[in-house]
Amino acid sequence: MASEPLTGVLLVGGASTRFGVPKAYARFDGESLAERAWRVLGEACDERLAFGKWDELDLPFLLLDDGTDVRAPIAGVVAGLVGARTELTVVLPVDCPLVTASMLQALAAGCDGADVAVPQTGPLPGAYRKTALPVLQRRLAAERLSLRDALEELETRTVELDTHRLVNVNTPADLLGLGSASE
Repeated sequence: MASEPLTGVLLVGGASTRFGVPKAYARFDGESLAERAWRVLGEACDERLAFGKWDELDLPFLLLDDGTDVRAPIAGVVAGLVGARTELTVVLPVDCPLVTASMLQALAAGCDGADVAVPQTGPLPGAYRKTALPVLQRRLAAERLSLRDALEELETRTVELDTHRLVNVNTPADLLGLGSASE
């Protein structure tokens, strides 16, 4: 576990139109992407929350609605920060099946003294402190939905992580191209 209490937030998303079926149900190395991400968050964090459009998915853990009609990661990040019992939260999208608990812990450690810590590839996965919440809430309310742009308003650190493990899957072909997590 991290040196300070840590909440893990899983961004489940919704219909996954580019994927053809909800990504949460797609299987990789014997488990669904949702089960896999939930497990990884459990290995890294003291508390776990999952956000998405609760009426669209049936998962083996509680899925909370992010409280908006917006379909953008910023909505889930805001909901996660509001719901977290801890000051520090790591956020993992369901479509990043190669991210490990140690990568999430590295992001959390990189957030020391900053509002946000992200890998070199962008805002997700990432570690977010509650100090980022006012900026993210303001941007969400104004429908300025880009997390990447929001980082420009926050004290942000970059944590160098293995780019191969940061890959996200948008199509079934992307998932097949990953092979096995042990490769």
